[in-house]
Amino acid sequence: MKRSRFTEEQIIGILKEHQAGLGAKELCRKHGLSDATFFKWRAKFGGMEVSDAKKLKGLEAENAKLKKLLAEQMMDVSTLKEMLGKKLLRPVARRRAVDCAMTQKGYRQRRACALAGIDPRVHRRLPTRSEDADLRARLKDLSSERRQFGYRRLHFLLRREGWSVNWKKLDRIYKEEGLTVRKRGGRKRALGTRSPMAIPQGPNQRWSLDFVSDSLSCGCRFRIPNVIDDFSRECLAAVVDTSLSGIRVGREPDRNAEMRGYPCRVVGDNGTELTSNAILKWQEDRKVDWHYIAPGKTMQNGFVESFYGRMRDELLNEHLFDSLRHARNLGAAWRDDFNHHRPHSSLTGMTPWEYANRSKEDQNLNRANS
Repeated sequence: MKRSRFTEEQIIGILKEHQAGLGAKELCRKHGLSDATFFKWRAKFGGMEVSDAKKLKGLEAENAKLKKLLAEQMMDVSTLKEMLGKKLLRPVARRRAVDCAMTQKGYRQRRACALAGIDPRVHRRLPTRSEDADLRARLKDLSSERRQFGYRRLHFLLRREGWSVNWKKLDRIYKEEGLTVRKRGGRKRALGTRSPMAIPQGPNQRWSLDFVSDSLSCGCRFRIPNVIDDFSRECLAAVVDTSLSGIRVGREPDRNAEMRGYPCRVVGDNGTELTSNAILKWQEDRKVDWHYIAPGKTMQNGFVESFYGRMRDELLNEHLFDSLRHARNLGAAWRDDFNHHRPHSSLTGMTPWEYANRSKEDQNLNRANS
């Protein structure tokens, strides 16, 4: 703002000369003023004393200061809204918010740090933590291949590849990269009294059998009966077909029994295929104990139900099946991957095939020691 060459005392003195009877033109000629400046002074300072003029100047200065403070406050409010759109829980996020305020809003460092809740010394201090670019890239690749895997299973896979990384650090990187898997919401159920289910102590002691259904892209429905070894969690059979009678269901346990023998017990629900005369005759001829769970108590067959959750997330919900052949090929590939490559959390990160082979070695070792 351009500074006036006349003070308030001089301006009020000139106006008093005009009040004493001196004309405006003579005053302007005498003091070297323009007519517009004189009439502007008269509108602003007319009838005032010097003390009144000083008070008016102080009020104008205070008003300008308040306007500046209000503008800064409104700017701070808008900047805070943009910052609070992202959670500022870590120093890294706060540093980024400060940098954004300084570059985009023109803030000074101290003011931006006060808004973000970080000390300027913390902002100026360069982070010494490694960016782990290679690890982040590999983690992204694995998560894109295994979209339903959480950080724990991805940790198992990275350790197999030779990466030496703590699971806490991997969890942090996993969240920073936005790779968190969205969990399915389950409906609430009434809880009743449940007795613990006996866990088999060796392979081939108990199998679980149940069905899961899906449809082709044309809308044709198909079903998949699965056979699970409850000890090793291996998927012994996964048949994709549209029509599955009791005789057809009984062929799969026979096919597996040729390689590994019949189990001591098979657990199934009360579906029509499993309560048919063909299945009753099958268990009588093979001398296999068949256990039917209580109606509505699916948790009594919890191993296969848990397996269906993984199959639904990683296979059925991931693909559109053009034909039965397409569904069978993808199902066979996924079953092979589940048994031989996919880490199982309840098996301490081992695959079902590794766990079954290790259990055989442990049994042989125990026999040798006895």
